[in-house]
Amino acid sequence: MTTLAGRTALVTGGSRGIGRAIAQRLARDGARVGVHYGSNEAAAKETVAAIEADGGQAFAVHARFGAPGDAETLWAAFDTQAGGLDILVNNAAILGVPAQIQDVTAAAYDEIFAVNTRAPFFVTRHGLRRLRDGGRIVNIGTMLTRGSAMPASVTYAMSKGALDVLTTMLAKQLGPRGITVNTVAPGVVDTDMHEGRLVGDALAWLSSLSPMGRVGVPADVADTVAFLASDDSRWVTGQWIDVSGGTLL
Repeated sequence: MTTLAGRTALVTGGSRGIGRAIAQRLARDGARVGVHYGSNEAAAKETVAAIEADGGQAFAVHARFGAPGDAETLWAAFDTQAGGLDILVNNAAILGVPAQIQDVTAAAYDEIFAVNTRAPFFVTRHGLRRLRDGGRIVNIGTMLTRGSAMPASVTYAMSKGALDVLTTMLAKQLGPRGITVNTVAPGVVDTDMHEGRLVGDALAWLSSLSPMGRVGVPADVADTVAFLASDDSRWVTGQWIDVSGGTLL
């Protein structure tokens, strides 16, 4: 497929899990993909190599989110390898240690918001002057912000709720430029973020939450992002798209 031929994409947290699947799918559709990573350089290189082995184009971009000047660091690295942007996918995030409100420390709260909320806000802010008219912004959210309360994920859900607001505000602001902005909201997805948790009774219970009878896989999310990155989604903006396999039904 060459639906994104000639376009440049940046996927934050693109070295592993959902981010890797998104980067690979966008590359298969013809985009040249910047694969951002925070700490795992080897994983980023593996993702770039996999894309190139499949005939695509990619490059790695390093910036540790949560550190001072993280967004500026990211774009400085990006600018050395690309001359503009067409697709921005704000995917990078951390779950943190599951805890209900009474057990959340100030340090844990600050870390989650620094990575999941502040970083994508300023990555987007600085990215807007690089994003070409007709571009795409896709924020990776969570089903936990809409009717699926899990008290042990309160800080994670709150941090992603801010991205829901960012989506609607930017969709209104950037519409005149032909830029669409949408949120993709996964449910539980089998990635290394959940390593050791999706086994036995826990896996059976989580699978039972979806009418499909399983948990998600990264490609389930990546394929939805690919639609939103394409011209086929030109009349879709400001939307929160449930990609949880019907868990919220």
